[in-house]
Amino acid sequence: MFKRLINLIRGFFGRFVSGLEKQNPEALLELEKENLRKQIANYNQGLAAHAGLCEKLVSQIKRQEAEERDLSAKALANLKVGNKDAAAQYALRLQTVRRELEENRAQAKQAEQTYQELVRARDVAVKSAQAKIESLRYAIDDMRIKKATAELTELASGMITQIGGSGDTMDRLHQVVEEERTKAAGRARVARDSLDLSEVNVKEAEQKALADAALAEFAAQAGIVLEPATPAAAPPAAKEAIGPAAEPQKS
Repeated sequence: MFKRLINLIRGFFGRFVSGLEKQNPEALLELEKENLRKQIANYNQGLAAHAGLCEKLVSQIKRQEAEERDLSAKALANLKVGNKDAAAQYALRLQTVRRELEENRAQAKQAEQTYQELVRARDVAVKSAQAKIESLRYAIDDMRIKKATAELTELASGMITQIGGSGDTMDRLHQVVEEERTKAAGRARVARDSLDLSEVNVKEAEQKALADAALAEFAAQAGIVLEPATPAAAPPAAKEAIGPAAEPQKS
């Protein structure tokens, strides 16, 4: 029972962490980059230790080569002067040094080869990891772009639907306005056709007659003779006479 509860808790936290990773993949990528840097640092430490072993073998070989030359010279010198026992001892030590020298040379060669292989393996692993990181970075950027594009497309689709709905409403409103305008125009025409203008014409003629009478009275008081207006031609200029009418001269 307790184990099942532990598995349930692990599953819950696993899903929670997975959700956080999906929401922020850049943080996960940075974590992987940091882990890669740590792995490279640890690998380089081991590589440095192996390189130190190679250098130690190279130094030991150089020392043994010098010892080999010295023992060879001493054995030859003692042999030339007839000191065979000393020459034999130098020769025995020389044999041991040469055997150790060969072994160290073989070890140094193998160590150097291993070092080069380790360096090459590190470089290949680092380049592969960097390529994966760049690919993931591009994939994340592309995902962000595609996600933003999808959101904009969905937004545009919703706007088109909304704009279409507003257009239908405006069409219906335009139809209603046109119907009301047509009805109003018809009512105005009916009212105009049913209007009785006879009384209006009578009143207009009466007002014109009263105005003409008033004008005639004013002209008479001013001593101005008004000519009757002819409908065909423009009325001639009024002949004015101030004071009484002039009498004709007698011859």
